[in-house]
Amino acid sequence: MQRPMMRLHWSSRSPFVRKVMVVAHEAGVAGRIERIPTVVALTKPDPEVLRRNPLGKIPTLLLEDGKAFYDSVVICEYLDGLGGAARLFPAAGPARIESLRRHALGNGAMDFLLLWRGELGRAAPDQRILNNFAAKLSALLAALEADADELSAGPFEIGRVAIGCALSYLDFRWPEAGWRAGHPALAAWHAGFAARPSVQATEHVDA
Repeated sequence: MQRPMMRLHWSSRSPFVRKVMVVAHEAGVAGRIERIPTVVALTKPDPEVLRRNPLGKIPTLLLEDGKAFYDSVVICEYLDGLGGAARLFPAAGPARIESLRRHALGNGAMDFLLLWRGELGRAAPDQRILNNFAAKLSALLAALEADADELSAGPFEIGRVAIGCALSYLDFRWPEAGWRAGHPALAAWHAGFAARPSVQATEHVDA
């Protein structure tokens, strides 16, 4: 019996798209997703995406029945439920709340990194805003370094996917950041994350 295909508005540069695709690979459903290269920006909305997703954002997942799912949180949980592998979203209870907390942390990091990059692209970036982003990054890395032993000891779940994708996006856009030097335990955890086949199959490409 042929399994239904899905279509994903996609960009190799988006950390949120990458998170979705890591989940798809982990769930064993990546082969059922047709990727639609899509560019969205504050100055360049995509009419086709807006027709499916009034927020005009990627990732947006299209099902065969015409239904559209957004944002990445919803898409990830949907894909996680399709596969036969161990679930990345724990069942209700303390483990799920902790996983969702980490998921929110990783998503929030991706959000401010994207905003930071946008501010740097302005003709006259506001130094106060740049300083605020730098302070957030410092606090994030300190919190993750303190949590690194638990990240290494616990099961691979959606919170770890989001945190790993955020750090990988930091590497992609700020390769000179040198964050590993002051955060050895986090660096060791991220090396293991980066070695997973699902992560290697979804590397960022600036194209």
